[in-house]
Amino acid sequence: MLSENTVKAYTDILRSELVPAMGCTEPIAIAYAAAILRDALGERPTELHLALSGNIIKNVKSVIVPATGGMHGIAAAVAAGIVSARPDRRLEVLCALTDADIPDIADVVKTTPLDISELDTELAFELDLIGCTDKKTARVRVMERHTNIVSVTADDKDLTEKYRDGETDTPTYDAEREALTVESIVEFADTVDLSELKPYIKRQLELNLAIAKEGLTGKYGAAIGATILSSEATLRDRAKAYAAAGSDARMSGCELPVCIISGSGNQGMTASLPVAIYADAWGVPEEKLIRAMIVSDLITVHQKTGIGCLSAYCGAISAGCGCGCGIAYLAGGGFYEIAHTLVNSIAILSGTICDGAKPSCAAKIAMAVEAGILGYEMMRSGHQFYGGDGIVTKGVENTIKNIGKLARDGMSETDKQIIKIMLEDKTGG
Repeated sequence: MLSENTVKAYTDILRSELVPAMGCTEPIAIAYAAAILRDALGERPTELHLALSGNIIKNVKSVIVPATGGMHGIAAAVAAGIVSARPDRRLEVLCALTDADIPDIADVVKTTPLDISELDTELAFELDLIGCTDKKTARVRVMERHTNIVSVTADDKDLTEKYRDGETDTPTYDAEREALTVESIVEFADTVDLSELKPYIKRQLELNLAIAKEGLTGKYGAAIGATILSSEATLRDRAKAYAAAGSDARMSGCELPVCIISGSGNQGMTASLPVAIYADAWGVPEEKLIRAMIVSDLITVHQKTGIGCLSAYCGAISAGCGCGCGIAYLAGGGFYEIAHTLVNSIAILSGTICDGAKPSCAAKIAMAVEAGILGYEMMRSGHQFYGGDGIVTKGVENTIKNIGKLARDGMSETDKQIIKIMLEDKTGG
């Protein structure tokens, strides 16, 4: 039986993870910092200096920033945040903008000098923004997580407490996630009182289904979702298509919000939409769907804890493996079935690179969902990968640890090369 502390910790993880965001979370984190800077200055800056970790640069380069009239890149994200000036909206900071603000955003990009540099840092996520007016200088620093504000100053005044995010700066934030295990996640999903978590899960499903439907009907990106559905589609195809379609829309500037997981909207959609599609097809009651979503979400977070916020390892793969586990739970699976589904899924597609946020993320999401479902189908048919098959080792927790080592340590040089290649390529803006 899980302790009260464990139940509280797992509930807190989901509450802090399942938050809305409009747009790709790296440019939105920049916009959020810029909105804080504007608020701290009390007026628009006349000069800006922004230093970023390479992984943030990688994920901002090629995506359209919502509510900017189709602009993309770092300068657009900064300008949008400055014009919004609504740090209280956090990762929905750009929801405050209207079409009338687009000329102001373009004006900030055109007339406000912005110096951009890459930080020499060991952190995958770090952002340092300085803005000046004739009378005042302000600085905003964000580290490790998109809304983890570690420092805000205006001249000699420390304003950090005004803007600090209480969800991500607590001493237990990392400890809670490091304590996750697949077995305890399944027990938690089986037994937790859903009254507190149900609104969070329902919001995740509602937001992510809405943008998926928009992606299937609108003209976004490479239309991966619509392409998958262009021929006679199976249930598996529909699960892949909805997750991909949400990314089609989101990577191409759609102004609908998504509900993220592990700091990522793509992961939030990948972890949730296939489970919802299977639940609908199988006629699963709402309570069972919500418990399956808890499995998918927490197993996604569990895998990502060892990997880190950003890396060369495509996070959609972790979420695809998570959704396979959620589908296994829908089908009545317990710890044994879910653990085998997860190991199978991990073995299929681990090592897929993250080369930034962009339209092709939708295709990777489709393949991640395929891996999760194939892992489940293997388990259901009595087939599995065994310890010694590549990075798979005996015990699901040991295999998850191997993924963390692969992504965090083994792929660190890969990450540097990806960033170098992307920064040398000027074709994407």
